[in-house]
Amino acid sequence: MPSFSKLRLICLFTIFQVSVKLSAQSHITYGGYFFEDSERLQKIQKALPQLDKIIEEYAAKNHFPGTVYGLMVDGKVIHTGNLGFTELSSKTPATSQSGFRIASMSKSFTSMAILKLRDEGKLKLDDPVYLYIPEMKGQPYPTLDAPVATVRHLLTHAAGFPEDNPWGDRHLGDTDKQLTDLIKNKLSFSNDPGIAYEYSNLGFAMLGLIIKKVSGESYQSYINKNILQPLGMNNTYWEYTKVPAKQLAHGYRWLNEAWVEQPLLHDGSWGSMGGLITSIDDFGKYMAFHLSAWPPSDLKETGPVRRSSVREMQFPWNFNNINAKYKYPDGKATPLVSAYGYGLRWTKDGDGRTTVGHSGGLPGFGSNWAILPDYGVGIMLFANSTYASTSALNTIVLDKLITLAELKPRQMQPSSILNQRKNDLVKLLPDWNNAEKSGLFADNFFLDYFTETLRKEALEVYNKAGKIVKVRELIPENGLRGSFILEGEKANIKISFTLTAENPGLIQEYHIWSAEK
Repeated sequence: MPSFSKLRLICLFTIFQVSVKLSAQSHITYGGYFFEDSERLQKIQKALPQLDKIIEEYAAKNHFPGTVYGLMVDGKVIHTGNLGFTELSSKTPATSQSGFRIASMSKSFTSMAILKLRDEGKLKLDDPVYLYIPEMKGQPYPTLDAPVATVRHLLTHAAGFPEDNPWGDRHLGDTDKQLTDLIKNKLSFSNDPGIAYEYSNLGFAMLGLIIKKVSGESYQSYINKNILQPLGMNNTYWEYTKVPAKQLAHGYRWLNEAWVEQPLLHDGSWGSMGGLITSIDDFGKYMAFHLSAWPPSDLKETGPVRRSSVREMQFPWNFNNINAKYKYPDGKATPLVSAYGYGLRWTKDGDGRTTVGHSGGLPGFGSNWAILPDYGVGIMLFANSTYASTSALNTIVLDKLITLAELKPRQMQPSSILNQRKNDLVKLLPDWNNAEKSGLFADNFFLDYFTETLRKEALEVYNKAGKIVKVRELIPENGLRGSFILEGEKANIKISFTLTAENPGLIQEYHIWSAEK
């Protein structure tokens, strides 16, 4: 007879097997995503010379001493370009290995570090800032009913601090003591926390202090070990004196028709808002990681944080603007809504085109990166000119790329349950015979829809369509909602439906109507 300990192990193993089996059964199988155009990459490559020309002309017109850029498709940098010089007196050419200060593009690295600490259970985003920065305790907010500032407020520029460009830039090299003394002396707030968006470098400097408090090491050390090194970003720096001289980009300002070199700023307590120095080769690894978060998948996690945390960073947490009359560079008008995530900007236009990224600007430098997650493409561009307008340039390039390569967003394949319910409906229509006993419909369905009305409506539409000659593929809106077309001899029929959150999902909503052929 087996010993008690062996019986216990057998029982535990059996429970484990059952739980795994149940878990597998409860997992909804989604269909994945795909790009319809099999020649997509070739079309993108064909567009590259025109994109190069756009960047070259823009850089010359706007007096960029040096410009480096890279175009990413499906997680790979497929093209880079280098224009001008990183140091004018020696005419050192700009390359994809040149180290440019990327300024506020650093904010997303700080945000990623905060989320990593959150994921490890070492802090909560809705914790009051004063738990980690005691000097924030007792701050005089504008009103007596104001909530205290939280970590999430700092991440989304919602802590109530005034916009501080370019004041914050000049504090890049401050010590931790200077930063905490600033806070200790009481801060001025432009708003109560949590009610408005206002860009704050100070808030991200505080996040650097929080990383240090929670991790027990400087934010620079923590980010190096937990984000940069795992991604292979071995030529990315915080302090400019650490960058090999031939790789370091010097910064300039265009004044009186001449370039004036700007003093490089040392690293310090505010570097968490804008201190990183990196290259196109290195930053491409970071951008690829952001693109790898889309679409959601069952793939093994390989990054410094979970892909779901990356998507959380990219989510529009704090609305900041709507432009009803926005125009793309080609003149196309569309509404554009914008918001801020965690160290990232987010926009969506009237066509549903979502863009995620961030710009950066410091004395001597301007930079921007942008990805279109649904299209699988992105661009990064650095220039060594004060507050160079790289964001506008990247918008022009991506918009032109979509036009020239005729890019379409990634398509979703229908889930297995959505396809099953589609087939169930096709068999049931148009007569609806025994529908109430079929087990296909949720408990609300026949309280909200009535069988005789459903039958009459379907027969009218089917009679108008004539003989059904083809059932088209389901077009999913998500895993539990979709529509499809029935092709008739005289007219088409469109059917849409939504499933419940039950497992398996049941039909809770349904619509049918005639559609043009």
